[in-house]
This record gives sequence, C-alpha cells and structure tokens, in this order.
Amino acid sequence: MKFYNREDELNVLKRADTLKEKHSIMSILIGRRRVGKTTLALKVNKDALYFFTSKKNEKLLCEEFISELESNGIKIFGEFNRFEDLFAYILEISKTKSLTLIIDEFQDFYKVNPAVFSSMQKLWDLNKKDSKLHLIICGSVYSLMKKIFEDSKEPLFGRADFKIVLQPLKVDVLKEILEDYSSYSKENLLDIYTITGGVAKYLELFVLYEAFTLEDMIKEIVSPNSLFLDEGKNRLIEEFGKEYTTYFSILSLMASSKTSRSEIESVLQKNISGYLERLDKDYGVIKPIKPINAKPNSKTQKYEIVDNFINFWFRFIYKYQSIIEAGNFTTLREIILRDFSTYKGKYLEKLFREVFIELGAYTNIGNYWERGNRNEIDIVGINDMEKKLDIYEVKINPKKLNRNELVLKSANLIKSYANYKIEYKLLSLDDVN
Repeated sequence: MKFYNREDELNVLKRADTLKEKHSIMSILIGRRRVGKTTLALKVNKDALYFFTSKKNEKLLCEEFISELESNGIKIFGEFNRFEDLFAYILEISKTKSLTLIIDEFQDFYKVNPAVFSSMQKLWDLNKKDSKLHLIICGSVYSLMKKIFEDSKEPLFGRADFKIVLQPLKVDVLKEILEDYSSYSKENLLDIYTITGGVAKYLELFVLYEAFTLEDMIKEIVSPNSLFLDEGKNRLIEEFGKEYTTYFSILSLMASSKTSRSEIESVLQKNISGYLERLDKDYGVIKPIKPINAKPNSKTQKYEIVDNFINFWFRFIYKYQSIIEAGNFTTLREIILRDFSTYKGKYLEKLFREVFIELGAYTNIGNYWERGNRNEIDIVGINDMEKKLDIYEVKINPKKLNRNELVLKSANLIKSYANYKIEYKLLSLDDVN
C-alpha cells in the first residue's frame, strides 16, 4: 500500500532530522498500536537505526540492539549489559557522525528497567549540545508516554523538541484508498471504516488481499490462519497481565452494547471502577462519554471502545470463540453478515461526527441522552460563536428517519439553548460524500 496522508507529520520529523546537524534533537511519536508509527518513523531517514523495546531481560535487549548497530556498520568495542551504557556509546559516536535512532515501544522500558529514563536524561543533558543524534521515540500507550515526557516529576520532562500524536487515517483517506482500487461506494466506505477505523495496518492487509467489500473483508478476517483472529489477544493480553479475563469480559460486554458501569457490574457481579479507570487512563482502550451538556461532576456516563476493530473483535470474534475453535468459519461469517447491518449503525454516527470535527463545523459535538437512556440523540453539534444548535438523527436507511420524533426527544435539551438557532437534521448513508 502506498504512503497515504502523513505528509505533515513526515515534514515535521524530516525538519527535526536536519536540525540534528546543530545539536541532538529528541522527537516523540505517540499513537495506538497498528496506526503506522513505525512506518512513518522509518521514512524519515533511510539510514536510521531501529531499536524495538521488547519486554525481556535488559542484557538480552542490549544484545539485540548491538546486532542492529553492527548490521549498520557501527563497530562495537566492549560489552554492554545495560542500555544506559549503550546509549552513552551511541551519543559518543554521534559526536563525530550524525545518527538517527528510532526507539519503538519506548514506554516498555518500565518493564525492562525503569531506571533507564533517569540515566537517559542525565546522558542527554550532558551530551545534547556536542552530539548529532536525532532520537525518535515511539510509544503506543498514550498515558505512559504522557507521564514520561509531560509529568514534571519525571526525569525526561521537557526534553522532547518535537511531539506528534499520530491518529488513524481520516474518512477522506479511506475514500481515496477505495477509489485508487476502483472499489469506492458509500456502502464500502462505511464498512471499511466500521471495521478498521482508519488504522493503517488493517487497511494495508485489506489492500494486500484486495478485499474492499464487506463480504470479502469478512472472508479474510474469518478464515483459517487469519492474522485477524488473534489480534485482540495479541494486542491486549500481555498488557493486561493475569487479570486479562476480567478486562476481556468488560470489553466484550461493551462491544455488545452494555456501555454503562451499572450494566456491566450487573452481569459481572463485581465492582469494576478500577478496571474502567485503567482501561481508560493506562491502556487507552476505552474512553468515557457524557451527554453533551452534562456537568463535569455528572454521574450520567457511558464508555466506548476507542478502536473500531477491537470493538469488532470483541463483538464477533471473542464472543464466538467456540465456533472458531470448532473450525466452523462458514457459520461465523453468516452470523457476522446477518448482524452487521445493525452493528454498523453507530459507526455511521461516528463517521459523521469525525467528518464534522475535521471540517471544524462546531465548537462542541457529541451525543445526548437522559437518565435511563431515554431520549437518545445521535449527534448534537454546538457552535457557540454563531449561537447555533444542530440536532441530528442518523440512520443507514433514510426511510427510518423521523423528524417529529427527533423534535420530541430534544425538548429538554433545547431548554439550555434558549438564544440559539436550532435546526433538526436527518442523515443517512445517502448523505455520505
């Protein structure tokens, strides 16, 4: 797959790379797994060194890094059992030869040796002015990366010169991909968005397989030896540790539309507040959602899984694991195709919200509902500058849209916007551009 729509981010990193000729530069690149951080970082400089921080013994990790250095023509003198010593060696080399070094999954040094952050800070401060190293640090756990670089109590606070938070590819890029492969339709756009959410790795696989219709994508996902079948486990089990079964149960319930804490606790029969907080703050897998006009201390709150594919995986793969273990792939494909038209309705809402955010149409945008999930409204867009309130109902099938019902559901909402111009709008798949 060709390189899509990362020109701005690439230009920032390439500019940083040229600046290393004056003194060492540190760039941080944050984004969820599979979003394309590594691909982007490797495009900055064809001669870049690449270290992947696997969760293993520090000595073994150093051996891997040394192998990478030697394969790039850098001679190693002496033995390095600690990353601190190896990093000092690299900085010393960069005083006579400019280098670009990518360290991937940097936050995992917490599990290898958390003292690395302090030792790197000391070495960086002592050598930055006299060395010519562009250090590109990649991380997939936003909260940990934010803590490492933005918490004033942490040693690497304030050391980064450039910061990029890499997002999934936008809806217009998904459209471009489909058009490039002569497969664009509004239906295909919604389906590929619903499954991938714009995450580069999944799109790359579908491009490789030339799978752009729902039927073709499901065929590739649900097949023997499919890379997709174990994706949820591969991405999350190691992060969650021994309590992964509780986390998986929570996420499975969320994917099946039990999105409030009370609904989930009623099924699991246990307090899950700590799990929810860690899923949000530590792992970045879910995010809390409040009604658009809710007060900050309001207890009216739902949760949603951030990543579209992870939601899909829990809804259709994890839920039907027994069918997969029995090798009954045909049955599972039929179940997914049967239920998908209902499932993707909320993703049409999400798609429109993303488009509105990209256009900058509103100062605030979100959902609305009242206690007991009453009077749910799909999208509410507020423009405080223009004193404008747009209230949307979204359905895949335009025949199911009902303006009168939307007006009735909005009765309490509009009381808070007495001086605003209010418009009721109906959106369907036909309105996707």
